[in-house]
Amino acid sequence: MQLDLPRLSIVEDVSGVRFLTDPALESACGVSIGFTERAGGLSAPPYGSLNLGRFAGEGEDAALANIHRLMDAVGAADMVLINPKQVHGTHIVTASDDAPDAIASVQREAEAGADGVVASVPDVLALLCFADCVPLIMVAPTGDFAVAHSGWRGTHGRIASKALASLASAVVRGGAYGSTQEAAASCNTYIGPYIHQECFQVGEDTRSLFIEEFGESVVDASGNVDLGAAIRADLLTAGVSEDRIADAGLCTVCNVGRFFSYRAEDGTCGRHGAFAFRRRG
Repeated sequence: MQLDLPRLSIVEDVSGVRFLTDPALESACGVSIGFTERAGGLSAPPYGSLNLGRFAGEGEDAALANIHRLMDAVGAADMVLINPKQVHGTHIVTASDDAPDAIASVQREAEAGADGVVASVPDVLALLCFADCVPLIMVAPTGDFAVAHSGWRGTHGRIASKALASLASAVVRGGAYGSTQEAAASCNTYIGPYIHQECFQVGEDTRSLFIEEFGESVVDASGNVDLGAAIRADLLTAGVSEDRIADAGLCTVCNVGRFFSYRAEDGTCGRHGAFAFRRRG
C-alpha cells in the first residue's frame, strides 16, 4: 500500500474558490485536501474575500458563511466540521469514532483549544486557519489524515512530528501497519503557503530557541528563521523521506494578493485555510 509522491496544483471552483490540492489522493485513498487562497468569498476588505477565520476580527457569522461556501465548493457540504480554536500550541485532537456523541466530544475539545486534528473516520472535514503560520496536511495510504497549524511556537515545539506520530498511531490501530515507524514513513506531507525566511525577522530570543532546537542551518546570515527548514528537519528526524514532503513554495508576505498575511497587512486581515476530508464509501 503506497501513495504516489505528493504534488500540489491549483483548482478553481465555478464559484471562484481557489485552492492548492493533490488530485491523485482522492482516487488513491479517498482523501481530498486543500490550501485555500483568499479569492472566491463573501467578505469585504480588509477581510476580502474568503476569510475562514472565526476569530480573525470580522466576526464568526461572516467566517462561517465563507466556510460553508468552501464546503459547498469542495463537495463537503454535508460533512461534520472540526475547526479548532487555535492557541499556538501543540495539542492535537483525534477523531477515531464516527458516532455522533464521539464526534461532538472531539468538537468540544477542539473548541477549547487545539492546533491539530487527526481523523480516522469519514465524512469529517478538518479545517485550520492561517495568515503567515505554516499549514500542514499529512495523509496515510489508509485514508487517515492530519491537519496542523505550525506557528513559530508550534514549529519549535515540533508539532509536525507530533501530528505525524498521532497519525501513525491511528493507522497502526486500524491494523494496516505493524509499527508506527512503518506507518509514518508511508505518509505524504504537504506544506502550504507561509511566511518565508526572507520575510520572517525575529528577535534574538526566538532565534536562539531555533538554533538550540534545530541547529544553525535554520537561521540565515541576517538572523531570519526558516520555519519550513525547521519543519522538514523535524519530519526527517521522525522518519519521513524528503520526497514525501511537498512544499507549495509560496510566501504569504510576498503573495499577499493571493493569501492573507498578518505581517503584510499590519495585523488586520482574514485567514486562509488548510482542509482535509474523506468521504464514506
